[in-house]
Amino acid sequence: MKAVADHVVRTRRQGHDVVVVVSAMGKSTDDLLRLAAEVAPDAPGRELDMLLTAGERISMALLCMAITDLGVPAESFTGSQAGILTDTSHGRAKILEVRADRIRESLGAGKIPVVAGFQGVSTDRDITTLGRGGSDTTAVALAAALAAAACEIYTDVAGVYTADPRVVASAHRLAKVSYEEMLEIAATGGRVLALRSVEFARNHGVRLHVRSSFTWEPGTWVEEEDETMERAIISAITHDSTEAKVTVSGVPDRPGVAARLFRALADRAVNVDMIEQNVATAGHTDISFTVPKGDLAASIEVAESVAPEIGAERVTADPDIARVSLVGAGMKTNPGVAATMFETLAGAGINIEMISTSTIRISCVVRGDAVDRAVQVLHDVFELDANA
Repeated sequence: MKAVADHVVRTRRQGHDVVVVVSAMGKSTDDLLRLAAEVAPDAPGRELDMLLTAGERISMALLCMAITDLGVPAESFTGSQAGILTDTSHGRAKILEVRADRIRESLGAGKIPVVAGFQGVSTDRDITTLGRGGSDTTAVALAAALAAAACEIYTDVAGVYTADPRVVASAHRLAKVSYEEMLEIAATGGRVLALRSVEFARNHGVRLHVRSSFTWEPGTWVEEEDETMERAIISAITHDSTEAKVTVSGVPDRPGVAARLFRALADRAVNVDMIEQNVATAGHTDISFTVPKGDLAASIEVAESVAPEIGAERVTADPDIARVSLVGAGMKTNPGVAATMFETLAGAGINIEMISTSTIRISCVVRGDAVDRAVQVLHDVFELDANA
């Protein structure tokens, strides 16, 4: 806490106006969730949000004390005091508007505002939380409202890397990535930035600087793509082991069947990612899709309830999968990336079970125990090593 305060005060004394957004300390949120589960296994969303916001409120007050102790005035604000107005969805609220008048007044008075991230106040005047990565989203939203020069996100790594350094020792930090590349990286397993915060930054033109909390070294800038610069074919290789696959077999090949299945999943708030449908044989086909492992039980339940209605034969699940993805803006103008990826995985004896693509991403589902090897061989073949 004192190290953060020192960093903030140094930045202020360099002539910058600073607004700080804080997360809860350590495992505070997990501890609060555990307490809630002990009291009530199915706690009301309103009261759970009220409880969970306490972690950030502790952080903001302590940081203000530490900053003030270094001789610079600071004052703390909850999400509602900072003007973060959200919808009424407890646990996953979306920001509708930022009324940052009190933050501007604090800055005008020469103080450093410290804002509790992850929270806001709903249109019904209830406290809400923003869900995973909510503090990042709070910071980006405030940066947009205040027309800040940049939004710095401090984390436990020095920026965005070409691959997870724990998997590929030679992975190196990227100096710059585009919003589109960062969105794909965040969506496919890169956990440096929350997806919603990147979407908000892109939509409002907020430049992001991902930096280490422990050093002053530059990190990775996330901003608009510079069309005048030569773009790397592949910027990063990501992986995700948090998904599972569900297959609905023997589905009649007729209009409306897939719509019925995926509408039922959507109604249960199941977030479906990759979808694959086989070529029909004898009037029947198989539909496979991936979901977060936390949604697997609900997905199986929904699929099994819908199967008799759509005439499907059976539902099976596979939790032992993982996804490996190539991300790079240069894919738009460089043919052969998919072929190289598939050849490389085949050469390493890694079977591909599903494939999904966008203009700047190719994702393959492989066995869970093969994903680290997949990342390593692809990192090598596309020459992303630090010394390449």
